[in-house]
This record gives sequence, C-alpha cells and structure tokens, in this order.
Amino acid sequence: MTRLLLLGGTREARQLATELSGRPQLDVIYSLVGATTPHAPPGARLRVGGFGGADGLAEFLRVEAVDVVVNATHPFAARISANAARAAKRAGVDAVRLLRPPWFPAPGDQWRTALDLDAAATVAPSGARVFLALGRRGAAAFAARSDLWRIARVAEAGPPLAGVDRLEIGPPGDLAQEIDLFQRLRVDLLVVRNSGGSAGYEKLAAARKLDVPVLMVARPEHHGPVLSSVAAAYGWLMERLPEEARWRSPPDVV
Repeated sequence: MTRLLLLGGTREARQLATELSGRPQLDVIYSLVGATTPHAPPGARLRVGGFGGADGLAEFLRVEAVDVVVNATHPFAARISANAARAAKRAGVDAVRLLRPPWFPAPGDQWRTALDLDAAATVAPSGARVFLALGRRGAAAFAARSDLWRIARVAEAGPPLAGVDRLEIGPPGDLAQEIDLFQRLRVDLLVVRNSGGSAGYEKLAAARKLDVPVLMVARPEHHGPVLSSVAAAYGWLMERLPEEARWRSPPDVV
C-alpha cells in the first residue's frame, strides 16, 4: 500500500483526488488548512488544520508513513509550499508541486504588476473604486487605504472585514454577471492575484470589456519540482508506485 499526502484546496487537487478514488494499493490523505468549509473528495481521508511548520509536517510524514507528497495548494499558499518542500526533504519523501499556469495579458488588457500585496496596496491610486478579488486575508492589506473605496469579494460569509467599504459574498459569476457587477459598483480598478486557471477568469474578461485597469499581484516564489497539470501529476505518481500497483488507463483530465 502506497500512502499519498495530497495538500489540497484547489480545483486541481480535487480533480486529482477524484481520479485516484477507489484505486487499489493507494491510501490518500487529503489535507486542508480549513480556510473554507472542508470537504473530502470521494475515497480520501480528510485532514483539516496546520502541521506546525516544516518540522511538524516532517514528523507527520514519518508517523503516518507517507510515501509521496503532492502539493496542490493555491499558487499563493507560500508558507505551506515552502514547509512542504523542506519537510519532504527532511523525511526523505518524494514530493512535487502541482501548480497551474499563471494568467497572461490578452490584447486590450491594461495590466500593471505588483510584486506582492503590500506593493499593490501602496501603488493603488488615491480615490479609486477598487474591487479586491483577493479573499479575506488579501483584502486586509488594503485596510489602511481609507482614501480608496474598497469592495472586497469573499467566498463565504464570516466575521466583518475591517477596512472594507462594501463586502460581496459568493463565488465569481459568468462574464455577463461580472460585467453587471462592475458596472453597478462603478469599479475603476481591479486588484487580483495571478492565480491562473479557468475559475474566476471572467473578472479579467469583464475588466477588459469595460476598459478597467488591473493591478495584478505576482506569484510568490515556488519551491521544488513543479508540474503544471493534473495529468502530469498523475503520471508522476504512477512512476513512484510499485509496478504491480500502477494503473494503465490515463486520467480523464487535462
């Protein structure tokens, strides 16, 4: 039996976990930090919460006899990614980062890049009506910018968010819904992290359609070997299973 620790929280993590569901000779531990309501993919054992840094995660890998680690956390989950790389090395466990490709500007886009959230909060022009597509933690970087009209969108209802003038709750909509939202709120600057992927891209398309500038927060540095697709992660995992436990059919994912 091969034991996989899958650090989740993204669509790609769930896709990989679902593809592995019910496969013989594989025990999947699906780990979530717990920032949103946790759900385990079919066939996986759910673990919620932190590990206590790289040392704690290395100890977890040893105690649980984990054989391989796939880090499929959010592209901006810098701390757990760094800890996962260090912990796997200390425990002598093979590990890989599943990291979807970033977004790139298309014709008509008006993008400006900020190195991090603090830089984005500093360069946002005074008086702007900014739409903060950054989640709760990201929006907090703009708390001191009282000269901005700050609109933050969060996935789920929760405690009040300090330093925000309007709070939008729920997932992104389709292109027409995003255009309507931006027009109703009179958004004149979109601030977003370069998360990549198809989910949430409509806000960028809406900004392009409405000639709204985008302040794009660059990704943090990643650690260790990186794969850019679920299919590549699946193949990487197959190479690390015993010959008799490998599955010949390719995953139904891209």
